[in-house]
Amino acid sequence: MKTVEELMASMQSIVDGAKDRELNEEEVRAYEELETELASVRKSDEIRSRQDAYNTPVNTGVRTAVKVDDVDDEMRAFEDYLRTGIPNADLTRAQSEGTPSQGGYLVPEGFRNRIVERMKAFGGLAAAVQEITTTKGDTLPWPTVDDTANTAEIVAEGATMASAGADLVFGTNDLGAYSYMAGGASNAPLKVSWELTQDSEFDITGFVEKALATRLNRSQAPHWVSGTGTGQPLGITYGVTGVQIAANTGVTYSDLVNFVHSIDPAYIANAKWAFNFASLGTLRKMVDTNGRPLWQESTAGMSGSMPGGTLLGFPVVIDQAFPDINLSSGLVNWGVFGDLAESYVIRRVRDVQLITFAERYAEYRQTGYMAWARADATVQNANSYIALTGKA
Repeated sequence: MKTVEELMASMQSIVDGAKDRELNEEEVRAYEELETELASVRKSDEIRSRQDAYNTPVNTGVRTAVKVDDVDDEMRAFEDYLRTGIPNADLTRAQSEGTPSQGGYLVPEGFRNRIVERMKAFGGLAAAVQEITTTKGDTLPWPTVDDTANTAEIVAEGATMASAGADLVFGTNDLGAYSYMAGGASNAPLKVSWELTQDSEFDITGFVEKALATRLNRSQAPHWVSGTGTGQPLGITYGVTGVQIAANTGVTYSDLVNFVHSIDPAYIANAKWAFNFASLGTLRKMVDTNGRPLWQESTAGMSGSMPGGTLLGFPVVIDQAFPDINLSSGLVNWGVFGDLAESYVIRRVRDVQLITFAERYAEYRQTGYMAWARADATVQNANSYIALTGKA
């Protein structure tokens, strides 16, 4: 069997032979046959390369068993990398950048998507707001404008405007890129024993994905809700003067109706509630003036593991980063209502990056993992939602 180099040389020779003319049928047929043979040789080389990677032992001499499932080449290569800490050709091709000498490799896109989706599922609010992903982490000015106070006017034929009107006034909220690191206890990587990773039935990809996503989310989710905007993202409730309930003895049906009618009707079509699970428990017990439950069960409408439903006809987003319903004079914002996708934006930078420590914990027969993500968030339209708060 010819090598890749020999086949490419033969193909180039055919093209060079017809430099000043069109290729004839025989040359075209010969070139296409060489193309087919080249594809077969390259595929064979790739399979041998993957097999060599699967059989590559870690530096301590302990071989790792790899579960070969019906998954694509990229994820299979990544599975092997998680088990051994050793990159291979398939993994290198799957990545857009990385610094092998420093042990840092960007994970395949599929892993990045799944880890972000897990974070959204845990956080709730992140799945309901707008999200953008940029290739760089430099400051991104995010334009805002409030033109709700300006109108048109009627003018007589041949007359000019009686008032000068007003120009559009744009503002900006800057989106940066805060670095989030997720690992194990005591600021160390998440460590997994070699005995565990040698088990061919152990889903190492799912384990690392779930554990690191949970840790990243535990840091990010509270920032999306109540971050101060100084040294951390600006939360959707921070600094917002909430709409108060009528009395500090409890939330009533009348309060909820007041919340709904506190936003402009322009945003009502896509409006949602967002608060925590305990607050939902309080509100599910409420009834209207005819004794009918305000919470209407349905098969969709709420993020979380329990069946969804609506509150006064609007979907509910559950995010545990919100505090419980607060009735005191502290005026703690315990929830929000409005067009959340219009109200708030989360900016992520590139992929979640996985760092594997293949040798650092070798004496303990362990491999360490850490995840690194860059993100920021800000309010983009303060008129499209309200915060829910207690009574002064």
